[in-house]
Amino acid sequence: MYHFFVDRSNIFDNTVIIDGPDYNHIKNVLRMKEGEEISVGNGEDENEYRCMIDRFEDDKVYCKLMFVKEANVELPAKVTLYQCLPKADKMELIIQKCVELGVSEIVPVASKRCVVKLDDKKASGKVSRWQGIAEAAGKQSKRAYVPIIGQVLSYKDALKDAAKADIKIIPYELSEDVESTKKIFENIKPGQSVAVLIGPEGGFEEEEVAIAREAGFTPISLGKRILRTETAGMTVMAWLTYCLEIL
Repeated sequence: MYHFFVDRSNIFDNTVIIDGPDYNHIKNVLRMKEGEEISVGNGEDENEYRCMIDRFEDDKVYCKLMFVKEANVELPAKVTLYQCLPKADKMELIIQKCVELGVSEIVPVASKRCVVKLDDKKASGKVSRWQGIAEAAGKQSKRAYVPIIGQVLSYKDALKDAAKADIKIIPYELSEDVESTKKIFENIKPGQSVAVLIGPEGGFEEEEVAIAREAGFTPISLGKRILRTETAGMTVMAWLTYCLEIL
């Protein structure tokens, strides 16, 4: 079943209105017809609004609300991924998969070894595109809301932004104590916030790790093998999903 997001104001009196780009997608791309069922989220609560297409009118899809159920699809802990800028289109893959795995927010970070350099204009365009990818991934995985893609921050600004998190971790290839990592992950409680800082292709400089330690980040190991930057964040998210939803 296809899933879409609408403003909360578009759900009223047993009616759901879908407009904007989704109107064209539903009518002309998916070629859906009256009577077909879809699910909708309003991006504010965790309810799933199940509805049936009633009619297409004035560039809007009018749907009849059938029932509402608690979706319960979000991780019980809020996870913010601070991802140092990778090369090429790797960021798109990271966003897509981490949204599927339950991340709450992704903040792009410019660290010393990042090959990619973005000026304000390019950064704004990238973030806009990345937000669209997050929305598409949220629809596909039937998230209750669309995770936020933040503005590109400097390394030091990212550490400041993460200061509010209850748990702060930084996967680092020189960390070897996987048992400590297990304990940290298993002790994360529902309702807590988690900040995860992932390095670029060249990894972190020792000075950057030292600064992160001073900011309250704990270096962790993700295993015996060195992971690519696009794999590390997904591994953390998968591990957190297991600890928070399965254990």
